[in-house]
Amino acid sequence: MADNKKQLLIVTGMSGAGKTVAAHALEDIGFFVIDNLPPKLLGSFWDLMVNSDDFSKVAVVIDLRAKAFYTDLLDEVNSLEDNAQVQATILFLDCDDDTLVARYKESRRLPPLGHNGRLLDGIQEERRIVSPIKNRSNYIIDTSNLTTKQLKQKLLDDFSEREHQPFSIEVMSFGFKYGMPIDADMVIDVRFLPNPFYLPELRPFTGLDKRVFDYVMDKDETKLFYDKLLDLLHVALPGYVREGKEKLTIAIGCTGGQHRSVSIAQQLARDLAKEYDYPVDITHREISRYIKK
Repeated sequence: MADNKKQLLIVTGMSGAGKTVAAHALEDIGFFVIDNLPPKLLGSFWDLMVNSDDFSKVAVVIDLRAKAFYTDLLDEVNSLEDNAQVQATILFLDCDDDTLVARYKESRRLPPLGHNGRLLDGIQEERRIVSPIKNRSNYIIDTSNLTTKQLKQKLLDDFSEREHQPFSIEVMSFGFKYGMPIDADMVIDVRFLPNPFYLPELRPFTGLDKRVFDYVMDKDETKLFYDKLLDLLHVALPGYVREGKEKLTIAIGCTGGQHRSVSIAQQLARDLAKEYDYPVDITHREISRYIKK
C-alpha cells in the first residue's frame, strides 16, 4: 500500500470477526483510526483529510452498530471513487458462522441483529446485509482460524509501509525504595545478595566502579544466581520473539539501585549482546542519584 496519495482504509465486515483487533493493529502501524463512523460522514471526513496535513493515513471502522446508515456505505464509496484524489480501500473481515457463534457465547454478547431471535439468525441476517460491500472489497480476511497475533501480523504484512521492528532488549537497574518500574516485562529482585553498602570503602561508589562490580560478581551466591538467570532467559527470550513482542525490558532491582543491581545489569547486558543478535540497551535508573556532579 505504499503510495504518495493520502490513504483512506474502510474497515468493515461481520460483527465479531476482529474489527477491534484490526483497529488497534492499524494504529500501531501509523493509521489514524476512527471507530463506528456513520457512512454518510465519509465524504465530509475525506474533505478534512484533503485539506489537512494531519491526516495522511486514516482507517475508519464501519459496522452494523450504525445499521440505520449501513446501506449508505456503497453510495459513499462510489462517490469517493469518483474523486481522482482519493485512494479508498475496503478491508472486509469475515468469519464462518460456527466460529462467530462460539465467540459470542464466550463473550456473552449478542450480534447487532441478534436481540429478537436466535443467535444464528441474527448472524445470517447480518451476513445478507453486508454481502454487497463484501463483493466490492479490495481485501477480504477470513479470521475463522486466525489468532489475534496472526491477524495483527497479517495486517502488518498487508498495510505497513515500514519494516517490522526487530526484537530488542533493554536491561534496567533500579532501586526498590524509589518505586517499581511500571514498564518492565521481567523484574528480578537481587536484594538477597551481599550488599557493598555495608562496606565503608565501597559505599560511595556504584556498580560501574570495578571494585564494587568485582565484590558483587565474585560472590558464590551471585555466581549461582546469575547462571540460573541466564538459563531462564535462554528459555524465555525465544518465546517472546515467537509471540511477536518487539521489545523486552528486564529490570534488575536492589534496595537503592546503586551497587548490586547496577553490577548485575552491566554483566547481563554484555552477555546478552554477545550471545544474541538482538540490539541490547542498558539503563541505570537511579545512577544520577549517586554520581557526584
